[in-house]
Amino acid sequence: MNTTHRLLLAACCLACLPASANPPPRFPAGSVWHQNIASAPLHPNSTSMINTLVGLGGWGNGNKFQIDFSLQTYPEAAPGTPMRTIVPHLGSGEYYSPDCEPLPASMPVPADAAFEGQGGLSCDNDNEDCHLLVKQGNLLYELYSGNYSGGVLNARCLAIWKLNAVYPPEGRGEHCTSADAAGFPIAPLLVNADEIAANVGVANSDLGHAIRFVLPNARMARDTSLGGVGGRLYVRPASHAGNPTGPTGTVPYGVRMRLKSNFNMAGYSAAAQVILRTMQRYGIVLSDGGNIALTFETDRYTTAKWNTLGITAQTFFNGANGSTPVLVSHFEVIDTGARIGETWDCVPSNVTVTDLIFAHGFENAP
Repeated sequence: MNTTHRLLLAACCLACLPASANPPPRFPAGSVWHQNIASAPLHPNSTSMINTLVGLGGWGNGNKFQIDFSLQTYPEAAPGTPMRTIVPHLGSGEYYSPDCEPLPASMPVPADAAFEGQGGLSCDNDNEDCHLLVKQGNLLYELYSGNYSGGVLNARCLAIWKLNAVYPPEGRGEHCTSADAAGFPIAPLLVNADEIAANVGVANSDLGHAIRFVLPNARMARDTSLGGVGGRLYVRPASHAGNPTGPTGTVPYGVRMRLKSNFNMAGYSAAAQVILRTMQRYGIVLSDGGNIALTFETDRYTTAKWNTLGITAQTFFNGANGSTPVLVSHFEVIDTGARIGETWDCVPSNVTVTDLIFAHGFENAP
């Protein structure tokens, strides 16, 4: 099955969703996030990078390929939803400029929206990531380190993604962060219960997009020879690096890893197998520093529910029904280009059109 067929299958699966279902936001098919990498070339140092990461302890949280269900995307803010003004993070006065939307800026905030891990519009953004993700039409608003009070949002970053654009290789801009440290969008890389439900029962199906993952900063590569600030570095499709402090030989910010084609899926449910096939065909991309490897959407806004689908935080490491726990050693590293030293001097790409050509390098992948 080639890339076009898989994209058509994914579209058909989403078309079968009930009207109340809310699959995650999507970029155009030509976006790097939708490129099938099942046959893309491996990085020449794939084996050594994987072995180094294994030696550092593998995944975070005791080397568990665990799922965090705290992020949530408001699926569609209605026209006329109040726009709330963004101000710099209260207390620190910090706002990531010019990486994020220039101030004054605003975003729609539905009354029933909620911050990451919260039940509403209050979040301790001194101590938590406090993401707020809201889609409205062709725009995706992603807020980082936010809190809502007194009619305004105080935050460290607002990134607005144009969902009808295929971004250039540097995304929103070279050396530019977003609501995620790698400069990635968040919502389109999450796993969502409705998109899983649409694919369960469809033979050999997948989600059709790369999946977000995180690692502790001490397990991500640092290299002072590249001229980056403090040895910070990244690879495509990233445009930015946070604060990696690991050895040079491990995986870098932005790395795209592919689950090996011979991974044994026996014992996994149909829903889990959809996710595993997605990791084989579209990979996982290293988006931020953290301790829980996988980030799936809460089912707050979805018709399908995780408990009905049988997906829990422990699905990929508990060995239930004789399944093989997913380890770092089950992955390989895709070659997405040279390492880039992180200067932290953001050069915005100023994407304003909908037909940009993305030179992703995987045009001939099946």
